[in-house]
Amino acid sequence: MFYLAASIVVVVSLLGIGLTLVTLPGAWMMLATAVVCNLWQPGMFSWWTLGIGAGIALLAEILEFAASAVGAKKTGGSRSGAVGSIIGAVIGAIAGTAFLPPIGTIAGAVVGAGAGALIAERGIASKNWTDSAKVAGGAAAGRLVATILKTGAAAIIATMLIVGVFVS
Repeated sequence: MFYLAASIVVVVSLLGIGLTLVTLPGAWMMLATAVVCNLWQPGMFSWWTLGIGAGIALLAEILEFAASAVGAKKTGGSRSGAVGSIIGAVIGAIAGTAFLPPIGTIAGAVVGAGAGALIAERGIASKNWTDSAKVAGGAAAGRLVATILKTGAAAIIATMLIVGVFVS
């Protein structure tokens, strides 16, 4: 039974990296699976390993949530531009998924963050097109960086779990 549980952890961990890449909660799915397998086969992981994995996943969530807003702010965006970038990223990811998953999901989130910031800066903050476009570029770049960082965090968690299951 241990090998079945270990196989489940490995498969879900690898799948979780891909899910994270397309803005789904892959890291949390990996950790939930590891916890269930650890309860099923006690001693499979140390609780420290699972806790550190959860800490990395939480940090990645915070970074992802804030990245497009930070990108908008760093390029001179207003509070409305930051909020618009977050809303746009969510809408863009959902809309992009319908066209060409998984690439459409990633591109949709990036374009959506930029479009949301542009609309908010132009419509609410009443900035000119040049300044609004600059903020939109910052928001889109922030969103892309967030996707890369969060996927990297998921890869770290997956590595921890896969190595952890065979070390125990």
